[in-house]
Amino acid sequence: MKLPWLASLPTSDHLSSVRDIPLAKLARDDMLAMILRGDFAPGDRINEPDVAARLGISRVPVREALRELESTGLVVARKHAGVFVREPDADEVRDLYQLRGLLDGFAGRQAARLPAPRRKALADVLDASIKAMKQAAAARAVQRYYAENLHFHWAIVEAAGNQAVTETYRGVVQKLHLSRLKNLSHDTGMRTSIEEHIAIAQALRDGDVARCEKRMARHVGDAYERLVDSTGG
Repeated sequence: MKLPWLASLPTSDHLSSVRDIPLAKLARDDMLAMILRGDFAPGDRINEPDVAARLGISRVPVREALRELESTGLVVARKHAGVFVREPDADEVRDLYQLRGLLDGFAGRQAARLPAPRRKALADVLDASIKAMKQAAAARAVQRYYAENLHFHWAIVEAAGNQAVTETYRGVVQKLHLSRLKNLSHDTGMRTSIEEHIAIAQALRDGDVARCEKRMARHVGDAYERLVDSTGG
């Protein structure tokens, strides 16, 4: 499953050929990619020596990288036990969805204010994403649908042009992604969600700022309710 923010992260095959990037950053990006792909699943212990040996580096930059990942909330260090991939609990997932709703609403408002040519070009991107989501839903390919859903929202957030919001949004969705990794076999109302995406794209194409903001925020809230219903939370 290809996530929108993984495109810029190096694969382990390329790490040894990169010489001008600090080793701790290389180790962090490599482990981040593995966590988000599910190679390290929530609850898994990350073994420092194994990571260092695989990357051909010492344990010092790996340890530094793990501290940075811990600061983002993606891993947790347990005394005398090691470092483990986190899985947000139910209260944290609720809080993160609430924050995501605010960020998505802001992004929708800003994107709907773009000049007409840029706004319509973005709407075309969103329509193509909706088409891909429909194909995934028809095939009941939940993971493919989920990834395309993220691309849809990421396109709007990036178009909003606020770097602080973009970075915050990425952190929020990465932590939410950890809670989804164990549930990606569930159909969380794909067809209903697609109708909501269609409404968002149309509001943006029309340049209706208030409607785009409202539909984005409501969509995130509805998505949370569907997730809770599907997981029995």
